[in-house]
Amino acid sequence: MKKVVLDTNVLLVSISSKSKLHWVFKNLLEANYILCITTDILLEYAEIIEQKMGVLASQNILGVLENLKNVELITNYYKFNLLKDEDDNKFVDCAIASNADYIITHDSDFNLLKKIDFPKVVLLNTTEFKDLLS
Repeated sequence: MKKVVLDTNVLLVSISSKSKLHWVFKNLLEANYILCITTDILLEYAEIIEQKMGVLASQNILGVLENLKNVELITNYYKFNLLKDEDDNKFVDCAIASNADYIITHDSDFNLLKKIDFPKVVLLNTTEFKDLLS
């Protein structure tokens, strides 16, 4: 099973059943991939979901994530600082520490990773990820 790190915006827009990206969240619930997270990522998820959808939604989504068997909580022991944005680096560090197959994002700031040979971090957008899961 593929191990992935989801950028916050990808997770956020996939939560609603009305979203065209809801399949990302649905596949997570159906355990079709392993989601790798760190405490920092979980806190960012909580903050952004709360801002956009409210406290109750944030608590419910985090409760789901904390109880899914296919969600791995990773501990980072090293910060690689491969990107300029510290908020983005937490996703890269998680991907490296967890040996994740992919980071799923539409954030072009991550494209710098395509030029870095080591440590290798592979990016997919949601269309590529959907093709992979099909």
